[in-house]
Amino acid sequence: MTNITEMNAKQLLLYYQEILDKEAWQAKKEGRLVCWSASVAPPEFCVAMDIAMVYPETHAAGIGARKGALDFLEVSEHKGYSLDTCSYARVNLGYLELLLEKERTGNTPEKLLNSPAVEIPLPDLIITCNNICNTLLKWYENLAVELNIPCIIIDVPFNHTMPIPQYAKEYIAEQFKDAIAQLEDICGRKFDYDKFLEVQKQTQRSVAQWNRLASFLTYKPSPLNGFHLFNFMALIVQARSRSYAEITFKKFADELEQNLQEGIYAYRDEEKNRITWEGIAVWPHLGHTFKMLKDSGIIMTGSAYPGLWNLTYEPGDLYSMAEAYTRIYINTCIENKTEVLSKIITEGQCDGILYHQNRSCKLMSLLNVETAELLHKKNGLPFVNFDGDQTDPRNYAPAQYEVRVQALDEMMQQNKGESNE
Repeated sequence: MTNITEMNAKQLLLYYQEILDKEAWQAKKEGRLVCWSASVAPPEFCVAMDIAMVYPETHAAGIGARKGALDFLEVSEHKGYSLDTCSYARVNLGYLELLLEKERTGNTPEKLLNSPAVEIPLPDLIITCNNICNTLLKWYENLAVELNIPCIIIDVPFNHTMPIPQYAKEYIAEQFKDAIAQLEDICGRKFDYDKFLEVQKQTQRSVAQWNRLASFLTYKPSPLNGFHLFNFMALIVQARSRSYAEITFKKFADELEQNLQEGIYAYRDEEKNRITWEGIAVWPHLGHTFKMLKDSGIIMTGSAYPGLWNLTYEPGDLYSMAEAYTRIYINTCIENKTEVLSKIITEGQCDGILYHQNRSCKLMSLLNVETAELLHKKNGLPFVNFDGDQTDPRNYAPAQYEVRVQALDEMMQQNKGESNE
């Protein structure tokens, strides 16, 4: 039997990701339900009904990070999906097409056979939510049509003003109740509200440890590089309603506490500058984006992206849960988005901002220019942007990234020099 108490946080991350994959396949083998879910859709309902969860966005990001996205992108593009469609969606839809081919023919397609992708079971139902983008609705609807399975949609309106009004919370809470009713129909049994409350409590423990982890970015020098949060993000997506996430994040946070006490920081050499990274990671080129910053003595101590999973709410209160799932910063007005980023920049003691102009994620990129201008008026910090993509390696130019980082480095140094005069 594996002794998890002897594992470090990185080992726990890999161990629990493998466990989650095995659990999904075991559920399929035993005839239990498997659900494909959007990353910020509430898993609490399905987990309370003992439904195994699989996350196409995380799966696609993993494929991209392992340099395997192109084969699946080519399949989906050959089927007619536009290059302007989210690359997470195109990777997943291409992957689905190859899985269905394997099921029809009994033979594993060569692109699937040679892929670094972890194979996941086909879903029995879909759950999605539009609190991060509307692409998820059409993407998951397409999955449901292709597979002829139920699709549960939780509609979360965009917040044009803040704070979130009571009527919006009530509307979303009704969506939650409707999702419960659909699950009862799909599962053929009553919803277990007692277990649901326990699942909510577990989610809050996981989120609390996730937020504890992120708090280490506020130290100067920092024991944590923000890129490590990108790696551990898999569990806040896949297992926030399970103990796996809480155990792993607590272990990592405890390790960072120990490092602080011993004077061990993320960079052995002195931090030259600290930046906020605005946008999703460039998974196919994660190593290059990280190394270029590190070689320049630049550490990432701010990012709103991991904060998408700061889903703090009061267990047992559907209105509180509704508010948590609608206040996602990219689901709010530019004034609130700017306020959120400004706080992240201040808490991370950042010297500059690096904006990822992500071809795939329009909602996270289209307002970057306006956001950058508003923030610059507020804090005077230098910023640059670079073109990229979360999963499609063709939309990223290493040379451009290097030039932009060099420019940001020079501006931060100049900014510091002027402030010292």
